[in-house]
Amino acid sequence: MSRAITLRQWNRTLLSRQHLARRIDEDAIEVLDRCVGLQSQDPRAAFFGLWSRIEGFDPTELDDLLVGRDVVRMALLRSTVFLIDAEDARWIRPLAGPTLRRELSVHARRLADADAEQVVADAEELLTGAALSVGELGRLLAQRHPGENPSTLTAIARCGLPLVQVPPRGLWRGRGTPTYRLFDEWAGPGEPAVADDSARADLVRLYLRGFGPATVDAIQTWSGLTGLRPLVERLEADWELQKLTGPHGETLYDLEGLGLADPDLPAPARLVAPFDHVIGIAADRVRVADPELFRRTVTANGRSPGFVLVDGFLAGTWRLEGDEVRVDYLREVGRAGRGEVDDEVDRLREFLAAR
Repeated sequence: MSRAITLRQWNRTLLSRQHLARRIDEDAIEVLDRCVGLQSQDPRAAFFGLWSRIEGFDPTELDDLLVGRDVVRMALLRSTVFLIDAEDARWIRPLAGPTLRRELSVHARRLADADAEQVVADAEELLTGAALSVGELGRLLAQRHPGENPSTLTAIARCGLPLVQVPPRGLWRGRGTPTYRLFDEWAGPGEPAVADDSARADLVRLYLRGFGPATVDAIQTWSGLTGLRPLVERLEADWELQKLTGPHGETLYDLEGLGLADPDLPAPARLVAPFDHVIGIAADRVRVADPELFRRTVTANGRSPGFVLVDGFLAGTWRLEGDEVRVDYLREVGRAGRGEVDDEVDRLREFLAAR
């Protein structure tokens, strides 16, 4: 019989591993690695993600990591832009290949006459030794493929090549449209640390270290990879993983010996970043959010608000209007909880003012 855990213990374990139960005093890159990168199609989201986890987080620390090429912003898992350690990106990018190829095929169907493989080859040639904005790359590709939509051409290039979005976009004060460089030219040439099944197994381990215990569906939803169940079951048979039973009968997996949080662990209010993986892309979202409440946060344009957690669970959303922080509650929150949220809002205002 696998051990059963309660919803509250599942919740507190996630918050503890994600440093959302208590801020820690660690380097940004260490926390970024523990979160297996942060979603970053909104360039400032990762800054808010680290602010919610690190005591006294200074955005210039992340700026320096980006400028120093220690971390990169690029399309990875689910074809979504991640902010991630450059050396992790080197081996995770090939794992995202099937997802990116499927997206490439969708864009390729919009071509009038051009061959998608030739578009990718032309983009690689144009980007070799150069940094090109989205607009510049589209215009140059359209010169080689007259009659094609420049946006379609750049989308094919983005899926077909490992492209990094380079600063100043992505910096705390950075502005401008995405500008691309080839990954190996930006981060330096090198071989992936792991590949194929070994890489998939490492990705499972990293996810469980940061987000476990979790269902196989959750691992696949977050990663965009499919067919992981046999791999997870093999890791469990090899005693690397343990099997647990969730509060609703879910089969959960976790790293053997990692340990679970005390269900009575305090969970102060937190303003969680837009798109944050603890709630945004999570088949196991029930551990932090009532499904009906979460549905009320989904927007027609696909943009994510920030999320308000009270006692560890979704209670509302937050957004910026200029530099003013606005909170909208989705459920009843008592005076103590609102006081904690107000403290977090004041902390975020100070963070914004100090930039």
